[in-house]
Amino acid sequence: MLNHKNINMVVAKRIKDIRTSKNLSQKEVALSIGINQAQYSRIESGKVEPTISSLDKIASALGVGISEFFVSDKAFDISSYDSSLIDKLKIIDELDENEKKSIFSIIDIAIAKKRLTDTLSNALNLSK
Repeated sequence: MLNHKNINMVVAKRIKDIRTSKNLSQKEVALSIGINQAQYSRIESGKVEPTISSLDKIASALGVGISEFFVSDKAFDISSYDSSLIDKLKIIDELDENEKKSIFSIIDIAIAKKRLTDTLSNALNLSK
């Protein structure tokens, strides 16, 4: 069963595979999306979970749709929830740039809020 960490690793591997298939260096992609090569390397290694807006920039730099990052070379069983999410990503990928940016901003805010809540909750649980 796929979990959050596994999905991040699938995405990281797909980004690297697509980049190498296009004979691009990490530095070339990093420069085109406005981050340093070390940060980009952490995305490809799965050490950093990129935001949706970062994934969109990477997809543009690689000349692919964002949904390509969620396709694995290996067959795996996904739940109907995961399938629904991938279908939504494909549709989002077809929107115009302003609509995509708006949706990605909302998603990034929700993710940041969730991470902050989880971090605070963990800190409170550790202090007990």
